[in-house]
Amino acid sequence: MKSYNYLHPNTINETPILVIQNEQKEDVLTCQRIYSNGVKRFLDQLLWENKYFLTYKTYDLKKQELFTCKKISRKGKMYFEVVDERNKEKYSIAYDGWQQLIPNLIITKGDFLMKIHKEMEDWSTFLVDDRVVARWQANLQNDVFHIELQIEEEAPISNPAFYIAISQCVLYIGG
Repeated sequence: MKSYNYLHPNTINETPILVIQNEQKEDVLTCQRIYSNGVKRFLDQLLWENKYFLTYKTYDLKKQELFTCKKISRKGKMYFEVVDERNKEKYSIAYDGWQQLIPNLIITKGDFLMKIHKEMEDWSTFLVDDRVVARWQANLQNDVFHIELQIEEEAPISNPAFYIAISQCVLYIGG
């Protein structure tokens, strides 16, 4: 299992660059919430509690984009889209079980299917064929979230940038 850690301030008003480190405490990638323009940022903060225009990008250490996860609201429906910026492959993320207090999510791309079981105070898990392939957790300590991602060796997607973009957008802020 591979483990990654990073810190996030206890606010969604700020958009700092988050530095992700591996188990050896080496910087391996960065992540940041972005707005396409200042008007969207202003409206998001003023009217929608920083939850409407929601986009996170992950970058390698050379600042090349890796994955983008964004919230999409159209015709009264809301879902998320993840784009692998290197090959432009797109994954869709939709809620499964709206009737539940904390609904699960499903990530799809063609025949690929991954489920996310969201937990508020424990590990949120990414499952393939009902096997946990990755887990993500945010613990609040001294007004800073200490966040950990663990990826199993047999995970079909081993790039931490994929899970971090999704986790920040869907699990940290949500819809």
